Amino acid sequence: MLEFDNVSKSFWTGKRRKVILDRASFRVELGNSLGILAPNGTGKTTIINMMAGLEKPDEGEIRKTCRISFPLGFMGGVVPRHSGRENTRFIARLYGLDPDYVEAFCRWLCGLEEYFDMPVGTYSQGMRARLTFALLLALEFDIYLIDEGMPSTTDVEFNRKAGAILRDRLREATVIVVSHQASTLEKFCRSAAVLRDGQLYMFDTLEEAKRMYDYHS
Repeated sequence: MLEFDNVSKSFWTGKRRKVILDRASFRVELGNSLGILAPNGTGKTTIINMMAGLEKPDEGEIRKTCRISFPLGFMGGVVPRHSGRENTRFIARLYGLDPDYVEAFCRWLCGLEEYFDMPVGTYSQGMRARLTFALLLALEFDIYLIDEGMPSTTDVEFNRKAGAILRDRLREATVIVVSHQASTLEKFCRSAAVLRDGQLYMFDTLEEAKRMYDYHS
């Protein structure tokens, strides 16, 4: 499970203090995927990063008893001057996995051909998205974190292969997806929450969460 216990997080914008969470407590149990509806500018990415351990709370505690992914689309672990091959092998070692397997899996899924052996800094945005998504699928997690839905790639073959693998994974795994659109959550979640004024309001159904979200939008 993943638990936020009395967690607070805020930023100073230069003019005022922007509150992301204000003594928020909630819990996500394995097997119960959660969608979080949050308007743009309320700190969606910050919350996802805190769940992944990329950012620390100002106060309170975040407890994890399972393997939680880096956010889908997160590029922080990928080094631009290294090739796709070097990056996949490095991240495999970081997670204690077989580098040969992770490299072969990503090479097959990405379909980057000779670019796989070139620096990631030379990749187009779509190619980078394919590499990070392939890495996410190569590493198996209990909870997958998705910020604003799927990464956008125009490669039809990649989308077909990756989509099939992700659907397969999600039968076993739990997903936390944060978005400003309810339609993004429908694909993944039954229960949902709404982030408003630093508080996370939890609902049993997406329909209830949508009602509150639409009412205040």
